[in-house]
Amino acid sequence: MTGSHPVLTMTGISKSFPGVRALDGVDFRLLPGEVHALMGENGAGKSTLIKVLTGVYSADHGTVTLGGEAVSFTGPMQATAAGVSTVYQEVNLCTNLSVAENIFIGREPRRLGAVRWAEMRRRARSLLARLDLDIDVNAQLGSYSLAVQQMVAIARAIDIEARVLVLDEPTSSLDAVEVAQLFRVMRQLRDDGLAILFVTHFLDQVYEIADRITVLRNGQLVGEYPTSQLPQLGLVEKMIGKELRVLERLDEQSRHDAAPAEGAPLLDVRELGRRSAVARFDLTIHEGEVVGLAGLLGSGRTEVARLLFGADRADHGTVRVHGTPTTLRTPVTAIGHGIGFCSENRRAEGIVAELSVRENIILALQAARGWLRPVPRRRQDELVERYVRALSIRPADPDIPVGNLSGGNQQKVLLARWLITEPRLLILDEPTRGIDIGAKTEIQRLVAQLSDGGMAVLFVSAELEEVLRLSHTIAVMRDLEMVARLTNDPSVDADRIMQTIAAGTGHEEVPS
Repeated sequence: MTGSHPVLTMTGISKSFPGVRALDGVDFRLLPGEVHALMGENGAGKSTLIKVLTGVYSADHGTVTLGGEAVSFTGPMQATAAGVSTVYQEVNLCTNLSVAENIFIGREPRRLGAVRWAEMRRRARSLLARLDLDIDVNAQLGSYSLAVQQMVAIARAIDIEARVLVLDEPTSSLDAVEVAQLFRVMRQLRDDGLAILFVTHFLDQVYEIADRITVLRNGQLVGEYPTSQLPQLGLVEKMIGKELRVLERLDEQSRHDAAPAEGAPLLDVRELGRRSAVARFDLTIHEGEVVGLAGLLGSGRTEVARLLFGADRADHGTVRVHGTPTTLRTPVTAIGHGIGFCSENRRAEGIVAELSVRENIILALQAARGWLRPVPRRRQDELVERYVRALSIRPADPDIPVGNLSGGNQQKVLLARWLITEPRLLILDEPTRGIDIGAKTEIQRLVAQLSDGGMAVLFVSAELEEVLRLSHTIAVMRDLEMVARLTNDPSVDADRIMQTIAAGTGHEEVPS
């Protein structure tokens, strides 16, 4: 840390929404030349504190000082102009514009009022080179993966003369190589004197990059700690407010036992594929079986999930559900066959932010019934109350807009939406991305319970240990191709999966 005087101080910050006290007298300080991790469970108040800082919300009480001067921003643009740059968990860029236009939107280099396009493209390439990212800056941003979009958002953020850089879950869509690239840039910026506020749910990343940690719980400040003086177990205990004698550490949880009795397949696909999206593949899933889908970002995991839900239509191949041939033309067709799907992109393809928690949860069930047969309000109340309680959705108010909930609680709402339809196959694409250790544990336990109850699950995750922990069998993706299917026995570990990805050959079939 290059200075002992805070560049940013937030004192006594309180913020309430109808029925929710999101922040209660929170203090926070950020020093120049440090990476400071802001930690807490979903709903602890982290995102609300950031939005108060950047002017998205106005505080009910409390003060904010930047560089020793009191500030009160009326919006993110004013905060950016003052030197507070933010990259949010859900990338908020214009996918219909080019990469270069997204980096410089609102700040385009001009001469006599005209945009200097060549200069803008040159500067965009230079910025991306700092992130070791070599892409076509003239291409539409929407043509690139979420991971690339995240890196473009970070490039935009570091271009301004910032004093404070806020990174809200910046690594949630990045693979290990991209995380290492980002951390290299963060260390460089920190050494240049920039103050970095870092929000993540990956504990290992906190201990790799952060100098200090501030912990929030239920909207209140738990404490501020040097990273070197707070062990991981102690951090988790402070986040959840209890000792971990009952809650097992995630890396010590046992994986599923041997695969369940197979019998007739619930889902059986042969030579299914889509040109330019995913090569033809075979996949069989039985009742009560958790099939993990492993692979690096861009390997085709999400493309497989979308084909099996009818969100994208296959060019070739056959599908059988309980032995009956079918064509998954649309999601409605898939729902009719008892297939549910939680997308990794919960903002664009999941929640409807303006609708209430109740309306979001009931959405898939209502779609399956048809809009001319509304679900009775009493039945809605019963179902919503049951799953709000079962999944510990917070706040437990079904009538508030779901957009007011934290990312992790929004993810639980999406799970509740599909569980009330009682699917036979539930496809979960990155269901634990960007959520805290407590919520992650709850969801992992829920997947195991659903499997034990006979539900089939296709579990997609970038975290290999998570795939190993939950899956009976593991399908491995590489370069848009399913290259192997492994029985999850003690001989299979993360190293073996990575070797399979690296080799890209040698199909291994599970016993049929």
